[in-house]
Amino acid sequence: MPSSCKDIRDALAQCLQESDCVMKQRHTAAECLRQPLADELPLKCQQLKKGFGDCRRGMIDMRKRFRGNQPATFRQIQETETTGDGYQLYAGKSAFAGARGETDGNEKEPEDWREAENKKYRAEQAAKVVAAAQGKKSSWWGW
Repeated sequence: MPSSCKDIRDALAQCLQESDCVMKQRHTAAECLRQPLADELPLKCQQLKKGFGDCRRGMIDMRKRFRGNQPATFRQIQETETTGDGYQLYAGKSAFAGARGETDGNEKEPEDWREAENKKYRAEQAAKVVAAAQGKKSSWWGW
């Protein structure tokens, strides 16, 4: 097998060896990858299985014949677990990293554009009132 899928294949094998399907239920790794046992695998193993399938499919994809098959390696996936950045790739870069700040649910909601326009209008009106009040004072003295 070419080396483009080797990392993710090794990670999948390791994940399967550590899963309950192999350790407790004593099924083989090949049996655990087939239905209905595949649904009982941990989420990480299911994601690795899908990634490995996509990698293998990419090896015969003629659209990738010039640049080569470039799967998301397992090291990249491990880094995203620690940093929190997404590993979905877009043009060779992470699709979601750095696009928006942290999204933990506690960030301030952005101001509605209508409210911003209302504040600006109120400030303009207040400035006109102040200017008119100053204009009346100067006109009262008659100078």
